[in-house]
Amino acid sequence: MKTQTLWSFCAACVLCTGALAGHAQTATTDNTAPSYDMKAQALLDLEGVNKKCVDLAEALSNEKLTWRPSADARSFAEVFLHVAGERYGILSMMGAQPPAGLKPRELEKSTTDKGQIVEDLNQSWDFASKTINGMSNADFAKLLPKLGPQANEGDVVYILVADAHEHLGQLIAYARENGIVPPWTVEAQKKKAAAAAGKSGDGK
Repeated sequence: MKTQTLWSFCAACVLCTGALAGHAQTATTDNTAPSYDMKAQALLDLEGVNKKCVDLAEALSNEKLTWRPSADARSFAEVFLHVAGERYGILSMMGAQPPAGLKPRELEKSTTDKGQIVEDLNQSWDFASKTINGMSNADFAKLLPKLGPQANEGDVVYILVADAHEHLGQLIAYARENGIVPPWTVEAQKKKAAAAAGKSGDGK
């Protein structure tokens, strides 16, 4: 009985090993297209963040642009301009050159004028968009040893996306602290109310 059990166990191991080997062979020859296109998704995310930043900046009064939650924190204006400056600074880690004379680290304290802030956001987004659009798939995999042994240009783009969402969240918190509903939320609420009114009308 023990001998039969042992043979059964060995047979099961052989079958399992064969299945794993077959899976490994299939994995190495898998030509399925990736389900995630980093270039396209990064551009979509960054464009959405820029639009929300611009919309929020335009919704603020000039006085609110200098509001800050504490003396040691950035103001509204400084966060907007920090977002713009980071686009130049982060992408420069993979060799992208900011416009001549522009100093990304100094941008966040350069102005409190709403029109200039919006212009700086849009110009920096244009720079980021052109830079990322100009990258090939091979560029995304290009190693950047100065950032780490396995770091590549795709990682730089990922850092930019993560940074953009971090500061958008910061701006939303600032707005809510001041009783300001972000414009895109106002629009969503209007659509929801209109849809609800439509359903109510249909029921009459």
